[in-house]
Amino acid sequence: MTTESIMQGYPPKLLIGVGNPEVQKYGRLWSMPQYRVVAPGELFAEMFLVKADPRVGSHVIDFGCGTGRGAKKLNDAGMKVTMLDFARNCLDDSVQESLSDTLTFKKHDLTLPSPVIAEYGYCTDVMEHIPPDSVNTVIENILRGAKNCFFTISTTEDVCGRLIGEPLHISLHDFAWWTEKFQEMSCRILWSEVSEGYAHFLVSAWEDAQIMVDNGTINVTNDLILDNIRRNCEEGYQQVIPHPEQDTEVMILGGGPSLNDHLDEIRQKRAEGVKLITLNGAYNWAVENGLTPSATIIVDAREFNKRFTKPVLDECKYLIASQCHPAVLEGLPKERTYLWHVMGSITDSSVVDKYFPARFHIPGGSTVLLRAIPLLRMLGYHRFHLFGCDSCLTEGVHHAFSQPENDDRAIVPLMVTGGRTFYCHPWMASQAREFVTMIQKLGETFDMVVHGDGLLSHIINTGAEMPSGQEA
Repeated sequence: MTTESIMQGYPPKLLIGVGNPEVQKYGRLWSMPQYRVVAPGELFAEMFLVKADPRVGSHVIDFGCGTGRGAKKLNDAGMKVTMLDFARNCLDDSVQESLSDTLTFKKHDLTLPSPVIAEYGYCTDVMEHIPPDSVNTVIENILRGAKNCFFTISTTEDVCGRLIGEPLHISLHDFAWWTEKFQEMSCRILWSEVSEGYAHFLVSAWEDAQIMVDNGTINVTNDLILDNIRRNCEEGYQQVIPHPEQDTEVMILGGGPSLNDHLDEIRQKRAEGVKLITLNGAYNWAVENGLTPSATIIVDAREFNKRFTKPVLDECKYLIASQCHPAVLEGLPKERTYLWHVMGSITDSSVVDKYFPARFHIPGGSTVLLRAIPLLRMLGYHRFHLFGCDSCLTEGVHHAFSQPENDDRAIVPLMVTGGRTFYCHPWMASQAREFVTMIQKLGETFDMVVHGDGLLSHIINTGAEMPSGQEA
């Protein structure tokens, strides 16, 4: 299984309660005192604290908490613990009496997405009990719910199945099998160990945003980009040049899901004379909603972007990166079409120099938004309203409109300082980190309001920081 298959969408929901025979089975077992004698969660709590080394006050989810004695031990060590289990009668009476703001219980089936997100997960004596056809789903949900998860998995036959006349360890495998399973699901094994009768793992499927930036690659070859630049430059288009500073307000429309929430506000500002700048598919969204952009900006070098400049509008200017595919510029009026050049080693070449000796390269990051802001700043604008610039998904939706090119992208949870978690495509996480860098370097040169409740708005409005290194 690939990372993409792990992170795309949520797994299908299974019935909880009466509809799930596993719930009934373990409800019976927890009513028997003999089943409470040994609590692996309690036995391995100290191992978790040593190997995961969580900070005091860290949030831990106990996936399949059972008696809750392990969770209470972690809580006593200074952790905030949320216990999850699908049997309401699983907790010991002493644990029930200890419930508090920092030790809570939620009835939850692990075949469903976790109802909470935390820095750490704790899962002991659970995976061997999971029906084989649900193992992948449960691991996926746990990996989604906790950034770093500690697993202790029994590798021996159970002894309590005789209480109800059927085996309890129905996914019984050795250390090597579980190692291969975690590797197959593309999570990082941070630590692993074998002890008598158990396999222990500390794993994570979360990625630090900087890793995503560092590992990012351009989506077309350098040769194709240079060919695009050459073909576009020789067509005689104008070049974007610097302009004096002006106080005109500008709306920048990205394609994030929140764009649809602000249509009335966008229309009102447009009626008041605010400039409307669209990025990529937001151009078509604007047209479909009766709005005429003042200008549209495209930077991506792939041919499919040609649909983002059609239909051609009489009152719109087209600010197209010279590296874009020539099909993007087909049919555009040359008197209202302007090339601009992406700053970088690919475009720092004689190809651009031959046609534009006094060229003006635009700095910025890896997405059209991160180039559009410096580009518009060079044109003299410094008062920006950003709509649909979320840099995250909303309820699994990546755009305010259909954009099938993004449907198969991996989804990763990203926790920013302050504990809030956003679900992002890798490019969104990279954009957010680069956005922070841009604000640090250029923020004093413009005024910006980011509308909506996405990741970029959260960063701007709360001063939240992107994760880095082990603190991600």
